[in-house]
Amino acid sequence: MANTLEFYLSKGFDLKTAKYFVAGRQQIIEVEPNNDFTLIISFNNGERRLYDMRPLLKKGTVFEPFIKFENFRRVYVDDNHCIAWDIDPNIDSKKVWSNKVDLSPDSCYIDSVSIGGMIDD
Repeated sequence: MANTLEFYLSKGFDLKTAKYFVAGRQQIIEVEPNNDFTLIISFNNGERRLYDMRPLLKKGTVFEPFIKFENFRRVYVDDNHCIAWDIDPNIDSKKVWSNKVDLSPDSCYIDSVSIGGMIDD
């Protein structure tokens, strides 16, 4: 029964998330910041999706440093295919793990919307 819609629904996943896992997990291969605090994310299946970061950019959260656009635009794809930012760009986040804030590829895919083009379009 594993890897079926019924399996994921029985584990408490909502329908959108269950469909994502049944179709197969995607890896992020590229990210582009936009001036309106959204991200264009390219996935390994060729799909490009728009992710709105504005709901996460709040004072008192781990995302607070990225309310400033000059910090937000330093976004990158890390070695685990997560979207990431270094809080202090002068510190190596591979050595100081608490310097990095990241988003998982799964949530980025599920919580984004398709922008209709494939990477090579």
